[in-house]
Amino acid sequence: MIHVGEDTGMWDEEDGFFYDVLRLPNGQAQHLKVRSMVGLLPLCAATVFEGQAVQKYPELGERFNRFLAARPELVAAIHDPRRPGYADRRLGAILNETRLRRVLSKMLDENEFLSPYRLRSLSRYHAEHPYVIQVGGQEFRVPYLPAESDTGMFGGNSNWRVPIWMPVNVLIIRALLQYYAYYGNAFTVECPTGSGRSMTLYQVAEELARRLASISLRDQDGRRPVYGGTHKFQNDPHWRDCILFYEYFHGDNGAGLGASHQTGWTGAIACLLHVFATLTPAQMLEGGRMGYFETPAQG
Repeated sequence: MIHVGEDTGMWDEEDGFFYDVLRLPNGQAQHLKVRSMVGLLPLCAATVFEGQAVQKYPELGERFNRFLAARPELVAAIHDPRRPGYADRRLGAILNETRLRRVLSKMLDENEFLSPYRLRSLSRYHAEHPYVIQVGGQEFRVPYLPAESDTGMFGGNSNWRVPIWMPVNVLIIRALLQYYAYYGNAFTVECPTGSGRSMTLYQVAEELARRLASISLRDQDGRRPVYGGTHKFQNDPHWRDCILFYEYFHGDNGAGLGASHQTGWTGAIACLLHVFATLTPAQMLEGGRMGYFETPAQG
């Protein structure tokens, strides 16, 4: 994915983002510079290892260090897993700190991925700058479509093209908490990008969960974004408090789209609300991955 050699990998150093790669029959390759969820998913590949593991099994640590010492090209392409973090933890991750910050700057930009209702699957940048490519004498375009697709391809829904999807947002929140357990409070970023407001990665994760929950909550006008312009669901006393779990959501206004009873993955919002209601940053830092399960609120 990074490819520090001559081959073309997904990482684009100029933009500080991951892109799909188009490989041609003649062996040439080029980035398809569509700012999509493709560029955010690599940061989800992150897992913290508690420092006690190295202390308890020193031989394991020695073998691990020998393995990496013999493969400097591997360590150059990822976060160095030998580097100790908070509480002597180790981090297995594709993104090192520099690349993580660059990806987060786009992810948390309200003109790109960050919407009032969580993360879009396609950057709003493409509303004014649709991606265009010529292949085989044909022109292909990827525009910004905040709701349903304008083509019947892939069944007609937008999938990765703009709308807000719960599963990938949950993965990103989970990853942010992993990074927080490793970097601690010393690692802060602007959220939103350009706002001048600094947050720890725990606070960023909490803010994303808050924005997602706001899809179903009444706004200052008493309307729930999830119901969009549907009069009966917004106003009928028999319906307005019966929350539906839609498959995905409008990238700009949060209106529910697709299947209306997607309690499998959209129901995960209940888990996120529970996590941030019962887990403090201090518990996360001191307890690591087990911090949540050891909170008094859980018994």
